[in-house]
Amino acid sequence: MFNQKIKLTLSKMKTIFQIVLWIVCIFLGYMIYKSVTGPIEFDKIKKERFAEVIDRLKDIRNAQEAFKTVNGRYANDFNALVSFVDTANYTITQQRDSSYMEYDRVYQIDMLKEVTIIDTLGFVAVKDSLFKNSDRYKQMMNVPYAANNEKFTMKADIVEKGGYKAPVFEVKVPKSVVLQDQPKDLLARENAQVSVEEVNGTEIKVGSLTEVSTSGNWPPIYDKKGDQ
Repeated sequence: MFNQKIKLTLSKMKTIFQIVLWIVCIFLGYMIYKSVTGPIEFDKIKKERFAEVIDRLKDIRNAQEAFKTVNGRYANDFNALVSFVDTANYTITQQRDSSYMEYDRVYQIDMLKEVTIIDTLGFVAVKDSLFKNSDRYKQMMNVPYAANNEKFTMKADIVEKGGYKAPVFEVKVPKSVVLQDQPKDLLARENAQVSVEEVNGTEIKVGSLTEVSTSGNWPPIYDKKGDQ
């Protein structure tokens, strides 16, 4: 009787051990699977999100370049930039060369004078030129996929280069804001990227406060034909 109880207990322990072993094997198999598929899924999510963020940065850049065309400087905040897009107009002009005769008092003869005449042909709304029938410019300060409604950081300044002063601007967002729900180890690896095919560094940005540049720090794969 006693031996039967021992055998029964050992049998139950063996069954429990086998169940635990199966659970451990399944867990290890899952971890191995995730170690292989995790980076692949992360890369897919990253590219989708970065593409949307970069499209918004391009909208901001286009609006800033229009602002500079009209005002000679860049906007320092989104309120001013959105208001500008909402209300401003481009002046459409035509340049033509002309000439006429004018009496020269020094030489005391009529002399040919050449001039350039700029004609104003009309006006076009900035929002129609840049955004057609879309009002997405009203939301361009918002970072896509941000968990806490984070905004892009935007600054404008004047720098001196080559003996002259030039307006500059920079707009940026940390990658951690865009990828806030992704594995921390993969995010850390992404922040350390150094490659011509990747967005290098810890931020996605366009423009510069130290150089006269309106370029972004993303690779060409994020640019459609005609984009820069």
